[in-house]
Amino acid sequence: MDSDGGGSPSYPLGVKIEVLYFASLRERIGASSETFELAAGADVAAAKRAVLARHPELKSLDGIRGALAEAYVKDDASLADGDELALLPPVSGGAPERDVDLERGLFELSSEPIDVELCRRRVSHDSCGAAVVFVGSTREKNRDKDVLELEYEAFAAMAGPEMGRIFARCVAEHGSTSDRAKALRMLCVHRTGRVPLGEPSVVIAVASPHRAAAFDACRFLIEELKRSLPVWKKERYADGEHWIGDRS
Repeated sequence: MDSDGGGSPSYPLGVKIEVLYFASLRERIGASSETFELAAGADVAAAKRAVLARHPELKSLDGIRGALAEAYVKDDASLADGDELALLPPVSGGAPERDVDLERGLFELSSEPIDVELCRRRVSHDSCGAAVVFVGSTREKNRDKDVLELEYEAFAAMAGPEMGRIFARCVAEHGSTSDRAKALRMLCVHRTGRVPLGEPSVVIAVASPHRAAAFDACRFLIEELKRSLPVWKKERYADGEHWIGDRS
């Protein structure tokens, strides 16, 4: 045990963090954030245990991922005083863009209906002989229930950086930044808020000199988006609602 020189013992100071909640987790807890004081050297797993101790009704946080500084982290990631730890449930128009933005991938959240044809035109370029557009729309039935509408919630501060990482992996696997014959131009627009039946909820547009790369990139992007982008979907029915991906 150390001493401060005045005869009184000193102990390691703890850390105070802010925990942010989203989608179904926010609704179950009834708050969008809470403050916790943890022991020195605490990690994300310790923060999860503290949340469960305060909210035993949650029973488990299995499948809930942590994020620090807008990037996913593992449960053994250390926490520092003043950190904002986001706990994320499983996931389910502006100024004209520059060519360089589309070549490294452009991501947008929109609270308004998405213009699919405009997305296609935005990625089109004289150097590209192919454009592939994926449109995900609200369907009328899921989980043996009639769906009235969808509602999307996003962790906006993290969604852009995470989609940037997805774009980078896509280019590494299906394109090139140095070979113009393998160049990719990519745009993803995702809705937030309520989306009626039949309306697009996500549009991914990819242009490339050759169709194979455009098809492969578009498939890669939608699969990776569904796996890790911090955007959550709630289905509304006549007799209730359900967060897709929620295990509760």
